[in-house]
Amino acid sequence: MDSIQIECLDHHGIVAGIIDELKIVEIIDGQIDADPQEEVSTGEAVKAMIINGLGFSNRPLVLTPQFFENLPMAALFREGVNASHFNRYKLGRSLDKVFDYGCELLFSTVATFGCRQEKVDQRFNSLDSTSFSLNGEYSTEENKTTIHITQEHSKDHRPDLKQVMLELMVSQDGGVPFVSKSWDGNGSDNVIFEQRAASLIDEFKASEAPRYLVADSKLYHKKAKDTLAQIPFITRIPGTLKLEGDVIDQALLDPQQWIDMDKGNRYQHFDLCHYEMTQRWLVIHSQAALSRARSTLTRRQEKEASQIKQILFHLQAERFQSKVVAQNALNEATKTWKLSSDR
Repeated sequence: MDSIQIECLDHHGIVAGIIDELKIVEIIDGQIDADPQEEVSTGEAVKAMIINGLGFSNRPLVLTPQFFENLPMAALFREGVNASHFNRYKLGRSLDKVFDYGCELLFSTVATFGCRQEKVDQRFNSLDSTSFSLNGEYSTEENKTTIHITQEHSKDHRPDLKQVMLELMVSQDGGVPFVSKSWDGNGSDNVIFEQRAASLIDEFKASEAPRYLVADSKLYHKKAKDTLAQIPFITRIPGTLKLEGDVIDQALLDPQQWIDMDKGNRYQHFDLCHYEMTQRWLVIHSQAALSRARSTLTRRQEKEASQIKQILFHLQAERFQSKVVAQNALNEATKTWKLSSDR
């Protein structure tokens, strides 16, 4: 009687099916040359790492063969592929090939194909960056092929840790990422956004449907005006510009010009020329945002009033030799309170 072997597919069949549907293996193998002596291709190795990462999290890659031991390899890959093929040497060489080709370029190639195949609307491209705090020591040697891990303004509120920056651009339709790039830990959003906008000029011009770059106020600054003049963009005007406040004041002085968007939201538009670009600025009034701002202001006022009362309570319990000494003590207490409030 033949022996019976039980193999468990679990959710890995769904993951493998999506990878096959998006043709990730074929795209990678089409970009990275294969070695005739390889038993599995680089694309198949990447597929194995994706499946492993979604089912064997927080485990080293060296244990990948162990992960695949009881899985139906023919169903996940093809006939002739077994768990031992995905050893650390194969995975390491595959990662080296992907790095040499360009991780960001390969990611964009795969993501762009997937967006086209799934008919993802790419008209509005939302761009942003974030930071990742890292523990441990890192080499300070200059290397043009690697990012520089260093300290800078921490969005995680961990200024004691070094960090790296990640740039990501996603579609408004489903938030599908199709551009990703790592930056030095002290990378500037102004520089990151301007370089991305410059790289998209030709692609946007060649697009059949209009495409727009969407980003926060870091996109809009004087040094980037020549780049922005060549690409459709949507952004928030920085509050540091005097003209921004002037336009808001003008909108508030003319209540008859407000246009209702929906319940609780209205806007005014202004056609103007700024940074030598013809633009349309919108001033948005949100009743919900106004209510939130009032609640926040009320809480801060109550907190500050409580702090001031506490300071006065301690001062009134003291005895001072003169009015001047009392005034100096009050001034010092006020200065200390202002410093703590600013933090």
